[in-house]
Amino acid sequence: MVEYPDLDLPDNPKLTHNITYFARALRKAGLPIGPGRVIDAIRAVEAAGFTDKRDFYWTLHACFVNRPEHRAVFSQIFRLYWRDPRYMEHMMAMMLPAIRGVQEDRPAQAAEKRAAQALLDGQLPDVPQPEEAEEETKIEVDASMTMSSEERLKTLDFEQMSAEEMAQAKRMLARLSLPVKPIPSRRAQTSLQGRRIDWRRTMRGAMRRGGELHDIALKAPKPRWPNLVVLCDISGSMSQYSRMVLHFLHAVANEKGAGWAKVHAFTFGTRLTNITRHLATRDVDQALHAAGAEAQDWEGGTRIGDCLHAFNRDWSRRVMGQGAVVLLITDGLDRGDARALEKEVERLHLSARRLIWLNPLLRWDGFAPKATGIKAMLPHVDAFRAGHSIATLEELAAAISRPDDGGEKDRLMALLRAG
Repeated sequence: MVEYPDLDLPDNPKLTHNITYFARALRKAGLPIGPGRVIDAIRAVEAAGFTDKRDFYWTLHACFVNRPEHRAVFSQIFRLYWRDPRYMEHMMAMMLPAIRGVQEDRPAQAAEKRAAQALLDGQLPDVPQPEEAEEETKIEVDASMTMSSEERLKTLDFEQMSAEEMAQAKRMLARLSLPVKPIPSRRAQTSLQGRRIDWRRTMRGAMRRGGELHDIALKAPKPRWPNLVVLCDISGSMSQYSRMVLHFLHAVANEKGAGWAKVHAFTFGTRLTNITRHLATRDVDQALHAAGAEAQDWEGGTRIGDCLHAFNRDWSRRVMGQGAVVLLITDGLDRGDARALEKEVERLHLSARRLIWLNPLLRWDGFAPKATGIKAMLPHVDAFRAGHSIATLEELAAAISRPDDGGEKDRLMALLRAG
């Protein structure tokens, strides 16, 4: 929920300076804001006035935000810049984990780290350390140097990344691959290493040699490649993870030699949207911008059961006919009918060669299948894995190539049966 803070703005001579600095922070956090938008924002505020906190928030929001993924960043920077005169202390507190190498006392909210970094202009403040902790601090810094930045970034939660870390993570995701083994088909092809005799080809060769049998032709099953079908939850609780997964999916769809016959992608929140054709665009930013424009339910509610029903009814026969591997990316937090959800997941499982569920909630050590939606879905998937970092996406290759790899499913099913 957006908070509308009490405003204490200066007179018009400083209005331009304040809004310009605010726009600069938004731009550093990743929003595409140029001088024209800043001028429009100043004029809009002067026209609408800035005595009402709700009007002021939405006036700036209308001028600076034009993509769903920018809402959380705008909200956090607005809160820090306009609400609390001591916002620098809040930002320094958020940046301390990056300096001291320790975790935050509380999980940062969505885009909070990016907002702090943008307002600090990318500079980390000098933080005095107690004398008695000098030796301990030195040890922590030395230990952190043993791990490269890429290794640390691989295990970092997508939700907690700064703007710079997100850009670096996207570049790393573009280099990942998701190979798949071919599936033996009923059709056969000539093969020198085949174990079956191709009698038709053998007899045809004998007829060309006057009926004498000189060579025996062998055949082997002709390999075929499965489809990859991805169902990605873009509701409010999943939006940040979904964007990173879609970056990875774009790389897989455009990778040559990965083995997939075709990659199909669907997003769902309150409705199902097919974004497959957008993945063919070579430029990833252009592809995801087009996909986001078509999917109008970004950061909305979640109707997993209804969306899976729409997929099973309208798309299953079109994209699942070749033994497709299905990736289901969702946290499973659904408030709909649990029986209907279980029925649709079971039907999806029966149609797929392998159904793999990626759930970012699995990053918590104490995760247990307590939510109704998770209880309904878990028994009908082949593998249950985390999907909150680059490392967890790299591990997908193992889950796909090894049919017996169920991830955390067995452990969670034991907890589920224990009640």
